[in-house]
Amino acid sequence: MGQDQTKQQIEKGLHLYQSNQTEKALRVWMRVLEKSADPAGRFRVLGCLITAHAEMGRYKDMLKFAVVQTDTARELEDPDFLTESYLNLARSNEKLCEFQKTISYCKTCLNMQGTTVSLQLNGQVSLSMGNAFLGLSIFQKALECFEKALRYAHNNDDKMLECRVCCSLGNFYTQIKDYEKALFFPCKAAELVNDYGKGWSLKYRAMSQYHMAVAYRKLGRLADAMDCCEESMKIALQHGDRPLQALCLLCFADIHRSRRDVQTAFPRYDSSMSIMTEIGNRLGLVQVLLGVTKCWMIQKELDKALESIEKAQELAEGLGNKLGLLKLHCLCERIYRTKEQQQELRDHVVKFHECVEEMELYCGMCGESIGEKNNQLQALPCSHFFHLKCLQTNGSRGCPNCRRLSVKPGYV
Repeated sequence: MGQDQTKQQIEKGLHLYQSNQTEKALRVWMRVLEKSADPAGRFRVLGCLITAHAEMGRYKDMLKFAVVQTDTARELEDPDFLTESYLNLARSNEKLCEFQKTISYCKTCLNMQGTTVSLQLNGQVSLSMGNAFLGLSIFQKALECFEKALRYAHNNDDKMLECRVCCSLGNFYTQIKDYEKALFFPCKAAELVNDYGKGWSLKYRAMSQYHMAVAYRKLGRLADAMDCCEESMKIALQHGDRPLQALCLLCFADIHRSRRDVQTAFPRYDSSMSIMTEIGNRLGLVQVLLGVTKCWMIQKELDKALESIEKAQELAEGLGNKLGLLKLHCLCERIYRTKEQQQELRDHVVKFHECVEEMELYCGMCGESIGEKNNQLQALPCSHFFHLKCLQTNGSRGCPNCRRLSVKPGYV
């Protein structure tokens, strides 16, 4: 298969893929991969296969194609291709919750400066790295990366990237419980879809609606949460987007649990867990098990709650997800207080505070915790964040956290 024929077949596959004929598109692209003698064409078709498998939630296949693409880039001896292939390796590992590997590949991309494509891809690299730091609950670095990605999006007038970053920022602020910002950013993403997204994939609309649903639920606006989640799920089902279906099912379950309708919540959690397991989203599984634990606690089935916690803890430790561990220690504290088991209670109180210290989840001005309840937060240029009211009261005299870090211990 020559260069022109390769190009025609790739375009044919793209047309089928955009018409929701995914399996036909995959067959066309696989034929190109088998028969094409054009390395640049093979590189392009591997990119199509990586994107398609990402959207279907076939993350192990996505990683397999990303590895082949990297080999092809080396064969071409083209630094632009190599940068792009490393980004795809980073994304594949991000989807498989291998966050340290994601960060390592992203750093490799950023070190390959001077390539013409790196300037266009640096925003996407920063976004992937931010998502990985967020998965590890390293909040300051995550925010730093998201803000860099946003700057790249603005400088390059890249509305698609801006939309994706806004969704990640919504997730970031949901985790540290500034629900006003957790809603603001996905609403901004939805505005971008409405204003610029006529030719975009519907996944951008679905993504923004899902993140809005999560924020609305946290704010107690359950009817709004249900409307947004239903719209997101409808698109996810139309496009065979398994990862988004799993997230929507989790959100539906959380909404029902918020209404204390545990009997309706349980089957949603089970369906979400089934897809999360199938696609390999271990971080999603931790979230599902947290919801299941809370349902058992509502029903006062404390031993069953502890069984779910044990499974979630094993996953969270394997991922290095500190926020998940903190939440699990908090739930254990409540359970052991109810069961009046003092030694276990003390153990989990100590571990809870260790997690808070490690993640710096406290305001450097008032010393009170961050992420315990809904609170308006504000980040300084260094990406350390504080209670908004503390910054307004004390004024900005530089960052107290940075000042503390710069103090060097004296000689003993």
